[in-house]
Amino acid sequence: MKQIHHILILPDRVVVDDQPVTITTQGADIVTELYRRYMNDYPKFFKMDLLSRLGLVAADILLQTEGAERGAERDDRAVVIVNRHASLNNDRAYEATIQPDNYFPSPSLFVYTLPNVVAGEIAIRNHYLGETACYIAAQEDVEPLIASTFNEHTTSVIGGWLDVTDEKEFIAKLSIWTH
Repeated sequence: MKQIHHILILPDRVVVDDQPVTITTQGADIVTELYRRYMNDYPKFFKMDLLSRLGLVAADILLQTEGAERGAERDDRAVVIVNRHASLNNDRAYEATIQPDNYFPSPSLFVYTLPNVVAGEIAIRNHYLGETACYIAAQEDVEPLIASTFNEHTTSVIGGWLDVTDEKEFIAKLSIWTH
């Protein structure tokens, strides 16, 4: 198993295949800056939680680096996301809408209280029909989980560590993996 492309997105820097990317913003604004520069064609992006936006942008940049053809269905590529905090950042936002003194549940926030939504968003945008998974782990040990995804149908995996604590503390460390 080997990595053919990789990306690192932190609140203060972005690196693709070991090359720094020039950015003009910090914190969660980096994700929007990257969206506008590399995607800018997915209006649903602005309705998503930070975890999903971060994962979608990181995956899209990786796929552009790979030269992947957009729109072609693939059943041989899996999406595997591993993180520590699940959807905690969005869970806090949703919790604020269900307080006894201010009870107004938000369906648009509720949908993102599931950390596996990011894997689904990546698969849907890219027409992947293969495996999708989101694992919660105490530490960044993604290789065994990614390796276990390969089978006779899966030839590549886009995935890795994707974790959001809040708007100022997050990491996307994704790769495209092959046999």
